[in-house]
Amino acid sequence: MSSDKKGARDKVRGPNPAAASSGSVPSAASDRQTPAPSGATDVEAFLARVKSLSPQTTVGRGRLVFAMDATMSRQATWDMALALQAEMFHAVAEVGGLDVQLVFFRGAGECRASKWVSDPDALARLMTTVQCRGGYTQIGKVLSHARQETEKRKVNALVYVGDCMEEAVDDLCGRAGELALHGVPVFLFQEGRDAAAEMAFREIARLTKGAWCAFDQGSADQLRALLRAVAVYASGGRTALQQLSTTREGAGARLLLTQMKRD
Repeated sequence: MSSDKKGARDKVRGPNPAAASSGSVPSAASDRQTPAPSGATDVEAFLARVKSLSPQTTVGRGRLVFAMDATMSRQATWDMALALQAEMFHAVAEVGGLDVQLVFFRGAGECRASKWVSDPDALARLMTTVQCRGGYTQIGKVLSHARQETEKRKVNALVYVGDCMEEAVDDLCGRAGELALHGVPVFLFQEGRDAAAEMAFREIARLTKGAWCAFDQGSADQLRALLRAVAVYASGGRTALQQLSTTREGAGARLLLTQMKRD
């Protein structure tokens, strides 16, 4: 994280002025609710949230929005995400496939979405052209975009990877509630332990019946396994997870199924 970026985030924990004045998407508010502390580990909490989802009953290609914070503090883990998203594709190849749309934000109000792609190499090439830049978070735009996409054609899940939150929490919860009405769970993966971000991410996950999990550079393998499990679940439901669990690379699926069997 650059010194300028770090200094700004140490001082700013309120609403993002740029996001509040953009007017590009309508805002909605809901009452803030502080999530109750959990005594379980991060992974156990993540899996407990995922197991509450109703399995997908449709077959065919799943659709997943893969959103990333591309502000300057995320540069170190952007390269790691290249490999992770590619493995998400490979994990669901035999289930029916997965169409992924990359969404990223950076700089002064820049928020972009790619076309829907089914080729992991094509998406990887696209991601390598993106350079992280300084700026505020624009999570609200990501949530609104996912809602607009699922109104066109069903989106099975939204995955978000980021490290902080600099927007009005109530606004984000309102937009998350709109996604919940469309049955789109949000899976949030947080780098680091920013307290404001954790509070917001946990609440977004709760509202959408998604999940939150913290990670760092040392937990790449664990994050990879969980992302693969989420992708397979979005594409083929519990049956697909069971099939993945029998493979050499099915550690995440086995963890997920263990929790789901406790119902």
